[in-house]
Amino acid sequence: MSSKSRLKAAFETIMASGTLDSDTLSNLTEEERRIVQKLYDEGLAKTSHEYIDGINVDDEWEMLSKELARPEKKVVPLWKSVLKYAAVFIALLGIAFIYKTVYNSDTDLQITEDMIVLKLGDDNVQIIDLSKKQQILNKSGELIAEQDGDKIKYLASADIDGLSFNELNIPNGKMFEIELSDGTQVHINSGSKIKYPVKFLEGQKREVFIEGEAYFKVTKDKKHPFVVRTDSVSVEVLGTEFNISSYPEDSEIKTVLIEGSVNMANTFVPNDNIILKPGNKGSWHKTEHLTTLEEVDVNIYTGWMRGELYFDNTRFEDMTKKLERKYNVRITNKNPILAQKILTAKFSAQIESIEDVLTSIREIYPFDYKITNNQILIF
Repeated sequence: MSSKSRLKAAFETIMASGTLDSDTLSNLTEEERRIVQKLYDEGLAKTSHEYIDGINVDDEWEMLSKELARPEKKVVPLWKSVLKYAAVFIALLGIAFIYKTVYNSDTDLQITEDMIVLKLGDDNVQIIDLSKKQQILNKSGELIAEQDGDKIKYLASADIDGLSFNELNIPNGKMFEIELSDGTQVHINSGSKIKYPVKFLEGQKREVFIEGEAYFKVTKDKKHPFVVRTDSVSVEVLGTEFNISSYPEDSEIKTVLIEGSVNMANTFVPNDNIILKPGNKGSWHKTEHLTTLEEVDVNIYTGWMRGELYFDNTRFEDMTKKLERKYNVRITNKNPILAQKILTAKFSAQIESIEDVLTSIREIYPFDYKITNNQILIF
């Protein structure tokens, strides 16, 4: 069966069922699976079928050759305007060229700072649309995960032999959730990135890497300890719930334990490890290289999952960092006295806007501010 026939059959199946599943992709080559997935995600399955079914190979190839010979034209125009030419490539050359130039080109993929970005490895990047559902395929075209809105669930049944990592980047103003292949649930806070295996391997530790903040509900597995690694700090557990915060701009890396127990260690002083019990916060200072342990109200450190912001005897200068992440704004403070003010407050981002927050703080210490789009100037 030719590439054209296989693709035509795949699109017919999609149109009949209204969805794309692994059975539809099973008879396609790796490159064909990728292009079908892309066209399905773009809502172009029906259009693709019509173009593939109606092309005249000789005539269309001549048109395509002329189009490619024009130096001022780029090979990657808008989908709908060149889908007929894409179909010619499918018929004559398979679809490797189309995948390389359209589906997987970092130079042509316009990524903005407010997008949720999933890196699948080998420069393969996907933008996560919170309003959509989609299947996530690896380089070999295997189904590894499914996205539904603000959650991605990785499949324990994925047929993967070696260790392969994905990386998820969450911008300011957004949160996300992933379920790892072992069932571990991870809630990821704004302005964070997490790197993790597509599938954990038998006989090895379950290791993930976090920059920013996340809440872990770890599936118990005594044979495979779960390790969260940050910059210089690692937290090892068997099965528990805890919050870890390691933003680059913060002076400390903090772990707060909700349930179970964890071992917190650092790379600077190997023997300087502590065991946390529920209600404990372990902190490691990045410059002093010291570890401290204290009892805390865990709600202060987990409220972000409910859209809440807690500030307990916090300098305004430090508050602005959390406000920027939660509200996706940039705050420039030209009021040095306000920067050093110590405040205690609680806000709900689901109810209160950033202007509500500033108004509340101004009742305690007067200041002026100006908001332009997402830029806030305090003076």
